[in-house]
Amino acid sequence: MDNFNIFPPFPASGRNVIRVFAAVIEEISRERNTTFVTISYRNCSGCADPSGTVRLVVNQDTVIRDENGRNMRIGELERGMTVDASFSSAMTRSIPPQAQAFSIRVVRRSNRTETTTGRIIEVNTRNNYILVLRNQNLSSAIRFNVSPNTVILDFFGRRTGLSSLRQGFRVRVEHASFSTASIPPQTTAFTIRIIR
Repeated sequence: MDNFNIFPPFPASGRNVIRVFAAVIEEISRERNTTFVTISYRNCSGCADPSGTVRLVVNQDTVIRDENGRNMRIGELERGMTVDASFSSAMTRSIPPQAQAFSIRVVRRSNRTETTTGRIIEVNTRNNYILVLRNQNLSSAIRFNVSPNTVILDFFGRRTGLSSLRQGFRVRVEHASFSTASIPPQTTAFTIRIIR
């Protein structure tokens, strides 16, 4: 049996394409000759849900460009990058759904980040922050400020909001590598993911 790709490199019709803008690369994994790039988005043209997460199937037919429009290799994509992407409207029913990527364009490179795992001890939706204990000691608390660009993901990797976070949730926070000298220290959260 011939080996063929069921997804054409470029769709014949624009109605089969979904476009997302200013999406964030959450995860990159590789299996054989295929790379899977999971992105979360809030601005989607053609989506039933304007915000969500999708796992893109990226292969040699996917056009990848940098901020200046130059070609990039798949291996140059990194977690935390902001990208515009177009992909097939034919998606799997998995969580997150999976679709063939037609193009990915890097809009912004990721800032240097660190990751902290801990338990939420306070959620403040008025001042947009969460307080997280890294261990049982109160001196391990860190305040993560939540901006409009902060990506918050539930246990299944779906986008959610600050109001859905609760005291006692265990979270993994990707954040800026700097923090204030205050007590507790404060820094900006880029991604907050509930891990239970």
